[in-house]
Amino acid sequence: MNCSLGVNAFRPGVQVAAQHFTKARSRLFAAAAAAPTTRCFSSTTTLLPFPTQNHWQANRSRLSSSSTPLFGPSSISPITVRTLIIGARNRILTHYVDLPPNYKDEEGLPFRANDLVAGEVLRLFGPSMSTTAANRLLRILHGRRVAGTLEDPVLRVNTAGYSPKEIGIALGYLRKNVYVDEVVNAGLRAEDELAALEKQQEEDAETKAEEGDTTKELGYTSRFKMYKDDPETGEEPEKKKPANQSVYGNSAFDAIRARNEAIWKEKLKKQEEERKKLEEEYKNGKAGPLAKAEDAPKREVSAKRKEWEQWAMSDLKEPPKMPAWKRLLPSTIFVALVVAGMLTYSHFYVAPSRENRLWPDCPPAAAAVAVLIGANALVWFLWKIPIMWKPLLRYFLITPATPKAFSMLGAVFSHQAFWGHLVINSAFIWFFGTRLHDEVGRADFLTTYVASGTLGFLTSLFWLVLKGHFHMTTLGASCAIYGISTAYLWLHRFDGFKIFGLPPDPYTGVQGMAFIGLFGGLNVWGLISKGHRMDVVSHLGGMAVGILAGHLLEQKKKARLEGARDTQLNLKDQKTGSGLLDNVFEKK
Repeated sequence: MNCSLGVNAFRPGVQVAAQHFTKARSRLFAAAAAAPTTRCFSSTTTLLPFPTQNHWQANRSRLSSSSTPLFGPSSISPITVRTLIIGARNRILTHYVDLPPNYKDEEGLPFRANDLVAGEVLRLFGPSMSTTAANRLLRILHGRRVAGTLEDPVLRVNTAGYSPKEIGIALGYLRKNVYVDEVVNAGLRAEDELAALEKQQEEDAETKAEEGDTTKELGYTSRFKMYKDDPETGEEPEKKKPANQSVYGNSAFDAIRARNEAIWKEKLKKQEEERKKLEEEYKNGKAGPLAKAEDAPKREVSAKRKEWEQWAMSDLKEPPKMPAWKRLLPSTIFVALVVAGMLTYSHFYVAPSRENRLWPDCPPAAAAVAVLIGANALVWFLWKIPIMWKPLLRYFLITPATPKAFSMLGAVFSHQAFWGHLVINSAFIWFFGTRLHDEVGRADFLTTYVASGTLGFLTSLFWLVLKGHFHMTTLGASCAIYGISTAYLWLHRFDGFKIFGLPPDPYTGVQGMAFIGLFGGLNVWGLISKGHRMDVVSHLGGMAVGILAGHLLEQKKKARLEGARDTQLNLKDQKTGSGLLDNVFEKK
């Protein structure tokens, strides 16, 4: 059994240093050498206690202090066996010599006793990274640090689904919390790979030796097979010493170096071919460089679709030069008119009688919310029709570079993704919309919905324009949903809400004010974090409108109740007075 790990191929200076460190313990090595069977040293320090050396130095010194000659076939020995002590399964590996034989780059190594939990992943990577993906990335990078393959370009395919920023965050976390000498591990791996190449060359020479005289066939002049004859003249290297060659001739190490350079050039060539192929696929609409390997490639975009895209897209090369007020003023005036019109509608609206309603058998709240969901679904369907792309991009998508006033209202009903956007928003519209409608009526509900959506998007437009984020766009009903949900929770801010019957009685549940704080906190966190992809500014604007609307609706509800109470008292007084007059007339 061979356990040299390739360190016998160290330079003489390193071996001298290793012998210096192990001289005081020659008896221990002698005892180990006298043992009847060959044994690989364990990776722990209990066999060879070196109090003044660190872990990897101990392994290097004891393994490189062998009495095997420096040059010769027996000194070339690759990795064949690695042993780990029993009971060290959960130990965090940090040294190259402890690398298990079944290590795989795509699985990595544990970087601590337990994986990161969701809260830690959120603080470290933000909301864009899942817990499973974060722990997988950390395991892969920790394994590469231990294996010395952190800069190996061939293994980057296993982390192609992560952005350079996420990889940098993960490396920063590992280097701060798990100390690994990456330089030493990379050096040990390079030495092992060199030893493996030497061993392969030796095995090739032995295979050819079985077929004939390997010394003459391979061109070696010495029995150690280190220096060859000149391939042209057949003379020994010391007889012909050109100025452009080494005085020692062409050695086996020169052949190994040339072979490594050829392998490296071949790898670079393949990587360049793959890069060009990915760029070509990305231009044709196929999976881009960040697509997962298991994902099916997207179908190629048809020529007709490309024509529609060119027709619908703007031909502007860059945002037009104009002051911020020119971009903001038209949309601001339009939103002010829309909100004023909805407030007027809410003031003069009179609910129709049951027989005058379009769907008399359907509850008013369900009918109103269903119409809103249907409008959102209709606009989503229109996004699938190429001839509608141009008007939709113009009036149902907010672009801060060239904003259109009507888009402040059209974007509230616009969705492009079905499951991840339209379905989720429709569920929230139904849950909060029906409840708010039943409590305040149709006019106030629709006014809250439209005002929250338009003012929320106006807030987002101000933010994007003033920040200069002209490359971004936004759409969706999220800001309107945040408005109606916040208004409903504000009306019940001190009432308890239970989720699936929890918390159990006699607890009253979580107050509405707590949910408002939770919604606001999540959006503020998304705003201050750098990796957010949602329009959290419009969410916060919709919530602010919802709180204001909830306050006004509460005051309106109180005034309506006081008016109803006064009316009942007047009717009661009139009835009492008429009864007294009747008694007087009867007596007369």
